[in-house]
Amino acid sequence: MYKKIKIFSDSASEKLMFSMNKNIKIDGLTTNPSLMRKNGIKNYKRFALKVLKKIKKKPVSFEVFADDEKKIIEQGKKISSWGKNVYVKIPIINTQGKYLTNAIRLLSIAGVKVNVTAIMNVSQAKIAIKNLSKNTPSYISVFAGRIADTGRDPVLIVKQILKIIKSNKKCELIWASTREFFNIIQAEKIGCHIITITEEIFLKFKFLNYSLQKFTKDTVISFYTDAKQSGYEI
Repeated sequence: MYKKIKIFSDSASEKLMFSMNKNIKIDGLTTNPSLMRKNGIKNYKRFALKVLKKIKKKPVSFEVFADDEKKIIEQGKKISSWGKNVYVKIPIINTQGKYLTNAIRLLSIAGVKVNVTAIMNVSQAKIAIKNLSKNTPSYISVFAGRIADTGRDPVLIVKQILKIIKSNKKCELIWASTREFFNIIQAEKIGCHIITITEEIFLKFKFLNYSLQKFTKDTVISFYTDAKQSGYEI
């Protein structure tokens, strides 16, 4: 396990991003406007440049926040200019549901490393791949976790997209919006290239191949301890 799949850290915490950059288990990093807002980031460019000042080798994905293609292209070029290891995240559609094919195609042709994000079905993936240059490195981020939230099996969708993506050797598929540690096992098993994980999931590496018998005992002890410390009586 972990001989093929790359693991990216998904965060907007400077401290965590710098820590993950030093960790040999982590191959790259991603972030997005929602995570940045959650972490109190006020100045997008200042934050990104500070991150890239220390993270210079591992790929880092920053997302555009414009909604029309002209501005997306402008933002994409600016973000890309911040570092050679930068990938520009562009959602497959905008807030009106319009496919952002022109922005994806023009930026990719121009040599901008694009990360097409928020993909949740095969049709979207086909459109993304069709518009990505075969000469420029790129990613396609399939939001497997959100697909699972709808009651659908993301493995089936990711498998189909993996077959399609073979037409572009410069493109790698990312299993994104990861919900649990087992998703790493699933993604690795089907040949997914990359998976993004949060700090919460990363911390569960300590349980990999952990004794289930001991895990049961640990769990019972925690229940017992919490009840005792709370002073419960019946």
